[in-house]
Amino acid sequence: MTRFDVARPRPSPWPTVFAGAAFALAVYVLLDRTGWFTPAPRVAPRAVTARGELAPLEQNLVAVFKQAAPSVAHITTRALVRRGYRVGESSGTGSGFVWDDRGTLVTNYHVVKGAQRIVVSIGDQRFAAEFVDADQQYDIAVLRLRGSVGGLAPLAIGTSADLQVGQTAIAIGNPYGFDQTMTTGVISALNRTIETQDGNALGGLIQVDAAINPGNSGGPLLDSAGRLIGITTAIYSPSGASAGIGFAVPVDLVNDVVPRLLGNKAATPVLGIRNPYSNLRYVPFDDYANLDFTHGAVFTEVVPGLGAATAGLRPTQIAGDGSVAEWGDILVAIGGMRVRTFDEVAGALRGKKAGQTIEVTLVRGLPGEARIVKVPVELKAPPPG
Repeated sequence: MTRFDVARPRPSPWPTVFAGAAFALAVYVLLDRTGWFTPAPRVAPRAVTARGELAPLEQNLVAVFKQAAPSVAHITTRALVRRGYRVGESSGTGSGFVWDDRGTLVTNYHVVKGAQRIVVSIGDQRFAAEFVDADQQYDIAVLRLRGSVGGLAPLAIGTSADLQVGQTAIAIGNPYGFDQTMTTGVISALNRTIETQDGNALGGLIQVDAAINPGNSGGPLLDSAGRLIGITTAIYSPSGASAGIGFAVPVDLVNDVVPRLLGNKAATPVLGIRNPYSNLRYVPFDDYANLDFTHGAVFTEVVPGLGAATAGLRPTQIAGDGSVAEWGDILVAIGGMRVRTFDEVAGALRGKKAGQTIEVTLVRGLPGEARIVKVPVELKAPPPG
């Protein structure tokens, strides 16, 4: 009998192959995650890529800073204050700039208000400074530096009369005590009016979006030619930090006020009218026929002893709830210059002198009965305080 062997099927190699591949993949993933295959870092420094020339705008900004920064001052103030039954020392900081080659420094009045000791740093030089005079109405103060001031350079003076929205605005100052800080932006608006913390109004201001923070006050605002066009004065910010809305006193006003302060003269004479109501500073003449005026300035107070009171100007009466109880005279022109709002009154008086008599034009009476009245008013120096 012949014997036949039964052929057995050969086992498939694929399970072993798949298992091996899976094992290899798992090992690879594990080693990759541990960084086994990552090449070691090169410890040599990277090669420097050539920068090339700065862009023209950058070159200009660098040049402006180099030119102006040596004229910008860091102001520190000290004053004794009473806290309950104790007397302590308070300190403040702000900015300023060199006005002339004789040690005159210009800043904001609120920076040095009440200070009993003023220290000024300009670059690596340190000076004691004395208060000379101030115009509180425009928040401008003049200081005199003590010591050798021969190496100080005044800023170049520009003009604010031809400024345009969109122009470059450059601020240099000491925000939060960080001296020689430069920020840039554009002029956002002109002839702005804001209310100060003490309830007064500052008008004719330049609005900029360059970052301005506490400590910038009193520093210069420059144009792209490095000329002074204003003094950075205030910010609008609910948080107290820069919100892109800053304000500066225009240089044309500064250039009028500072020489008068240095000459020990009243910076700008006054009519003797006031209006603390920021929401009632002008009136449109929609209901007044044939007056040849579109708007006029409202005033709510006449200061006794000054020109307006002597000339018989009539203020608008305000009720206890803030509404108008009785309309008074509406001021529409000063010395032939038209005045549309109360904030333009100071500008119309710029360049005038105390003791001078000028003609003011008023709208007097109710609609339908209103008439134009022209009255001579003697200008006087602002009362102290």
